[in-house]
Amino acid sequence: MALDLNPYLQFSGNAAEAIEFYHSVFGGELNKMTYAEGMGDDHPETGANIMHSSVSVERGFLLMASDVPADVPASPNGYICISSSGQDAGDDAKLRQYWDGLSDGATINQPLEQAPWGDYFGQLTDRFGVNWMVNITGQGSAGSRTE
Repeated sequence: MALDLNPYLQFSGNAAEAIEFYHSVFGGELNKMTYAEGMGDDHPETGANIMHSSVSVERGFLLMASDVPADVPASPNGYICISSSGQDAGDDAKLRQYWDGLSDGATINQPLEQAPWGDYFGQLTDRFGVNWMVNITGQGSAGSRTE
C-alpha cells in the first residue's frame, strides 16, 4: 500500500481565491466544497468559505486547501517544496512554468538560478503568504539521479 503525504493549506476566508490561483498555475483537476454545501452553513459571512478543496495534478501531486472555521485562528503557512527527480527537458520546462505562475504577485526571496550544487533553485512567498522552494535537478549535479 502506498502512503500519500499531501500539503493541506488553511486560510482565513480566501481559500477559494488561493486554490483557483494554484489551479491556474498547476492545471489538473479542481474540486471545491463550501461550508454551505458540506455542513449546511447558511450564514452569509461563512457559508461560501471553503470547507475542502483540492487540485490534483499529474504525477501524483495533490494540493489541498480550506478556510478555517470562523472561530479558529489560521496559523501562518509553512514551506512547500517541489523538487524534480526527472532528467528530461519536460520536467525542467514544467517546473519553470510552475515557478513563473507562482511568481505572479509573489515576493521573490531567492531568484531561480543555478545553485552551487548544480541544480536550479529558487524561493518565493506567493501572494497568499505561502512559501515555496523550487529545485530543478541539473545535469551532473549532486541531486541528479542515476538509475
